[in-house]
Amino acid sequence: MAGNFFRITCPDCENEQVVFEKASSPVSCAVCGTTLARPTGGKADLEGEVVETVEAR
Repeated sequence: MAGNFFRITCPDCENEQVVFEKASSPVSCAVCGTTLARPTGGKADLEGEVVETVEAR
């Protein structure tokens, strides 16, 4: 089953970045390096605010 992508806002620098909801490795902000997603074996723990769901095609 496919997962969704989310556009989230970094809690430290407010950069918006697209993150896969089932990330299998940690995802860092491209601007400041803050961890935005931590893998859990299923859906990742997302840090910051989810701005929108991006449709995967």
